[in-house]
Amino acid sequence: MYAVTKMQPSKKKAVLITIFLIIGLQAFAQLPGGSLGDPVINETFGAGATYGTGPALPVTVTNFKYTAETCPQDGLYTIASSLGTCFGGTWQVVPHDHTGDKNGYMMIVNSSYEPGIFYVQKASGNLLCPNTTYEFSAWIMNVMRDSPITANFIRPNITFSIETADGVVLNKPYNTGDIPQGDITDFVKYGTSFTTPSNGADIVVKMINNAPGGLGNDLILDDITFRPYGPTILAGFGGVTSTAERDLCEGESGTYTLKASQAGYADPYYQWQVNKNDGKGWLDINGETTTTLNISFTNAVVNKNQYRMGILNGSALAITCRIYSEPLTVNVNALPVVVVAAKTIVCEKQELRLTATGGSDYHWAGPNGFTSNEQSPVVSYAADNSKDGVYTVTVTIKGCVSTSSTTVSVLPKVNPTISNDVTICEGSTTQLVASGGIYYKWTPSEGLNHDDIANPIARPLVTTTYHVRVDNGGCFDESKSVTVNVLKIPVANAGADIIMNEGETVKLNGTAAGDNVTYYWTSADNLDNPLSLTPNVTPANDITYTLHVQSQGNCGIATDEVFVRVYKKITIPNTFSPNNDGVNDLWNIDQLITYPECVLTIFTRDGRQVYRSIGYAKAWSGNYQGQTLPAGVYYYTIDLKNNTTIRSGWVMMMR
Repeated sequence: MYAVTKMQPSKKKAVLITIFLIIGLQAFAQLPGGSLGDPVINETFGAGATYGTGPALPVTVTNFKYTAETCPQDGLYTIASSLGTCFGGTWQVVPHDHTGDKNGYMMIVNSSYEPGIFYVQKASGNLLCPNTTYEFSAWIMNVMRDSPITANFIRPNITFSIETADGVVLNKPYNTGDIPQGDITDFVKYGTSFTTPSNGADIVVKMINNAPGGLGNDLILDDITFRPYGPTILAGFGGVTSTAERDLCEGESGTYTLKASQAGYADPYYQWQVNKNDGKGWLDINGETTTTLNISFTNAVVNKNQYRMGILNGSALAITCRIYSEPLTVNVNALPVVVVAAKTIVCEKQELRLTATGGSDYHWAGPNGFTSNEQSPVVSYAADNSKDGVYTVTVTIKGCVSTSSTTVSVLPKVNPTISNDVTICEGSTTQLVASGGIYYKWTPSEGLNHDDIANPIARPLVTTTYHVRVDNGGCFDESKSVTVNVLKIPVANAGADIIMNEGETVKLNGTAAGDNVTYYWTSADNLDNPLSLTPNVTPANDITYTLHVQSQGNCGIATDEVFVRVYKKITIPNTFSPNNDGVNDLWNIDQLITYPECVLTIFTRDGRQVYRSIGYAKAWSGNYQGQTLPAGVYYYTIDLKNNTTIRSGWVMMMR
């Protein structure tokens, strides 16, 4: 709240603790009315991490022992930023210090079992003004919860005494009486006053614990201050009774006369101060040392300006001995920053509502005599273009005024049209057409060359429904859609080529794909059903069949061929007579000529090869190397080279 007056660290700490003791010892009653000076000392116990603990106080200050635990036992204390659940919940849960700072420390005390003096501290006299009245104050809480369980617990009861180092008592000792239980809102400010010796002697503070420890007698202290205290100073605008804050608007001019008075100081020395809340704090105003202060503003800038009267009882005293009046405030308030849309666009038959922000009071005026004092008035619940025009809003906050305006346009309702559903072939395109607006947005965008024009070209891969948002510059319609049905183009697959033997029947393995297709085979020779994908065929010779798959949606025709290889049946005679009588002179193997890669080999009885041919373009005449072989039995092998078993046997050659 206040900064501690600069001093040596050791002296500062001593005085801080001294003040703490005085506060703890002070009486329950509050000080009578008067004016205070700025704190010479303001002990907040510091700050640190949330839910953390602070450092111990010097051992010369208290005979209590420090603990880093946030729930100190009897005779212990801690410095902490919060207090959790302690001692079975009989202590209050205190999440932050008196000011609400979650990082601010406070002193948590669990009193000892034995009553007596438990705190003694000296305050150096050179820090204090002689023959001057001071206030000691602190915020104190009985840490016990207010509940039936704690009703009979011991309550803190403290007496304190303020005296010089040689034992002269400076005030009558005070007793707090029993400090009652409460809750977290029950931090209470306690204060008392005393007058310093004229010789600047040191001050000794003694704190006496009147109640024993055990169940109860525990407390929290925070925000301990030590400041000059004197007669009441009255200050106001034009007179000392007019203290209400004054307000100016940014850019305005104004003048004020401040008056102050006091009764109590025989030799008052006056000094006006100003605080512009710019981080510099309170500053003396040069030459303003009477009970009247005239201030003026020209083209005022936004700020909170505060003024107060400071008084010393004699001009020779240090500034730290001053007491001050309550501040008088002149607020220079910013002009309202009006936030309103430059254009307000609504659709015909819709609600027309105006909205502005930035102030506390609003006044609207517009066409056709429209007025309203609402922040967000409704001009019409079913608008038409008679509501078009400029609407002006006057915004006021703290007496400061700004104006702005919005231009209302009521647009006609959108009546869109769209092309009909269409069917296309896979890979083809079609043009979509919408009308009735200025701007268009198609969804989804996949398959479109543009999604933000009225007539995009569509080439979807699959059947797709396109929706269009038609906008006339403020009104829109999203109800229209068109479906592009995509027919798959025909695909024909006649299957793998087939090998068969003459006289066999095989099945063709055709497949067809596409939308709305028919199919048939050509040629129809030796084929049982040309309209079946898997017809049975019995060709006598090699043949090629063609599968035709045709789209009934004009998406073309696809073809594919399958070749059927028909191997002829061969007949192998077992005798021939190469005697040149013109009858059975050659070993003719029927249809072997249809196997152009076949290999025929002939052996004698003892395995000697006497004939070999590839293909059988010329039948065997019974000779070997131009010589006539003798009649007898010969053996043969025939490899047709068509992945069939090699044939073997014998043939009788007769002469």
